[in-house]
Amino acid sequence: MIQLKNVERSYKTGPGQTWVLRRINLEIQQGEFITVMGPSGAGKSSLLNVLAFLDDQWQGEYWFREQAAHAMKRKERAELAKKNVGMVFQSYHLLDDLTVMENIDLPLSYKDIPRSQRQTLVADALDRFQIVAKKDLYPSQLSGGQQQLVGIARAVIHNPALLLADEPTGNLHSSQAKEIMELFRELNRQGTTIVQVTHSETNAAYGTRTIQLRDGWLVGDTANPNPTIEPNDAAVNR
Repeated sequence: MIQLKNVERSYKTGPGQTWVLRRINLEIQQGEFITVMGPSGAGKSSLLNVLAFLDDQWQGEYWFREQAAHAMKRKERAELAKKNVGMVFQSYHLLDDLTVMENIDLPLSYKDIPRSQRQTLVADALDRFQIVAKKDLYPSQLSGGQQQLVGIARAVIHNPALLLADEPTGNLHSSQAKEIMELFRELNRQGTTIVQVTHSETNAAYGTRTIQLRDGWLVGDTANPNPTIEPNDAAVNR
């Protein structure tokens, strides 16, 4: 489904550069549930942003369903993301001027779905996440946990082929967190490919494969015990 070849990302810092992703070579098969782990600053969120087409300042090759995303224009990548990707952000990223109901409906508006069907899907999502009473409120009127639930509902409502989640249960209490992870597991069983970033060993256990990042390098992969890295180079900027 996804193939990254020598993907790198850096930021200019004064006269030099700081590298957050270094020569990432990664294949993700349709239907996998991958957990990305590593210490703070390892490049986890940077990798997720590349996969989500939110960042286009990287170098290398990104193949998505045999399409060369690295050769596409920004607008083409955005269209690809709208149709195929759901994203759960650690900081919610809800639109402040839209109600809960309108935020959840947003991904459906990008697809050719009749309005009546969209309304039914949104109603089902509100019920599933037990936020029916919040449907006419704005994000600023919600608690952090409630905003997280809205963000997750928005991410999964259009049954994306790829679901990306950055610390998806970080603002939820334990029972809510378990419900969300069980939902992710069920979506994965139904064919959704999932990549989650987490520090939680409990959440990681729901996945089928774990990759480890450190200093921007892919240093561990349970599907490939010997990933190709250059350890002598790992702590050195080019």
